[in-house]
Amino acid sequence: MEMAILKINFMGLAILAMAGILIFNSSVALSQSCQGDLQGLITECAMYVQKRGPIMDPSPGCCNVIKSVDIPCVCKYISKEIESVIDMDKVVHVADFCGKPLSHGMKCGSYIVP
Repeated sequence: MEMAILKINFMGLAILAMAGILIFNSSVALSQSCQGDLQGLITECAMYVQKRGPIMDPSPGCCNVIKSVDIPCVCKYISKEIESVIDMDKVVHVADFCGKPLSHGMKCGSYIVP
């Protein structure tokens, strides 16, 4: 039982690390053209948008970061690799919960906001 818990925790950490690496690599381009705390977006919000697990309301720290980020600009840089580790429905939920809803029909990566 203990080994199974360790495997699950390790997998969760590995997914977050992979998401962080993919997003960090993309954040170089983002930081040159988009406003806001992009590193904070990764550190504060990654756990709320990863593919695994249920939709959860984000923390106040995540919302503070979301409020400072130019989301339409960030959406231009969402690649297929990033989409492979994040759940775009969760991204929409987090943005909405934090008071910066994505417009219906807006394109974020290859995802069209319903």
